Amino acid sequence: MIRFLISVCVTFALLAGCTEQVSNDQPARILTMGDSMLAWHDGSDNSVSDVIEQILNEPVIDRSVPGARIFYRLPITGALGMNISKQYVPADWDWVILNGGGNDLWMSCACAFCDRRINRMISADGSTGAIPDIIDRAQTAGARVIWVGYLRSPGVRSGFEHCREEGDEIEARLARRAATDENFWFVSMKDLVPFGDRSYHDDDMVHPSRKGSRAIALRVAGVIRNASPDPAY
Repeated sequence: MIRFLISVCVTFALLAGCTEQVSNDQPARILTMGDSMLAWHDGSDNSVSDVIEQILNEPVIDRSVPGARIFYRLPITGALGMNISKQYVPADWDWVILNGGGNDLWMSCACAFCDRRINRMISADGSTGAIPDIIDRAQTAGARVIWVGYLRSPGVRSGFEHCREEGDEIEARLARRAATDENFWFVSMKDLVPFGDRSYHDDDMVHPSRKGSRAIALRVAGVIRNASPDPAY
């Protein structure tokens, strides 16, 4: 029992350390939320969020957590960031950058209930569901929102290969929302990786390499620069 309690405490401590805290006087105008695609390489300042910060020369608060999901029932670890919606902190954000959904498909639907789970995440027209709820909350507070699509591994097998069609469907729905919402951008990574190129992925062929993180960050930062009236970006 003592060992179990220690392991639980360590888990909570690690989760709490994964998300940046937001102070009342914080100057950052950009928030990132999501799972390990954004958080990977955080310890070496090479995560997607870190590189966006470097490109724009603008502070970015990164609250993404490896393993985070859209649907997550456990209350304590969910509040610490395993539930992506709980990563949001109200503040005067200009931009909220998001990703997610991959862990919900990979870990939770068991290749049997994916259609139902997808519909709960986002409706066919992109207007309702758990994902639009997260987007709407940020937009209601005045932020513009960018949803970042997942890396692909064309010509190379990866751990997410069996979820490819379901992931494509979610991203198609996000793109439909972006087509009708002037304050929402879906940034696809579907064409980012050349056929057979392993260099954009880490050794596990799931998470981005440092090169992959930089390539993702360049696309996202480009959207912010092109869409923002503020010359500081």
